[in-house]
Amino acid sequence: MALDNLTPAENSTHKIKRVGRGQGSGMGKTASRGSNGQKSRTGYKRKRGFEGGQQPLQRRLPKVGFTTKIVKPYIINIDKIKAVAELAEITMDSIRAVHKIGSAITTVKLIGAGAKELASKIKDENVIFTGMDK
Repeated sequence: MALDNLTPAENSTHKIKRVGRGQGSGMGKTASRGSNGQKSRTGYKRKRGFEGGQQPLQRRLPKVGFTTKIVKPYIINIDKIKAVAELAEITMDSIRAVHKIGSAITTVKLIGAGAKELASKIKDENVIFTGMDK
């Protein structure tokens, strides 16, 4: 494999525009930047979304789309849903068999007056309980 022909393909390169090289070049004096102002200075960089001092669109619109990382458990009141309290052993699958809950739900919290008595029946770490202390 010979490396003697390393020239770019035809019409793939262009001569760079040399600005600020005198009036005869057509791009002298202000170097094609117009007259005075911030944009004509070197190092100018406009902030993203800047609208000339007007309140930018991303600040005029309300904030949307926040999703919390805290996953709250699905609450089941065993005083109202007796079928869960009557289960022999309480797991996520057995709860799903007697009570309609979504597939995205990962933890269940049992509440109610008799929730503490169900503590011995719970066989799943995703099922938690709190008894109502009187």
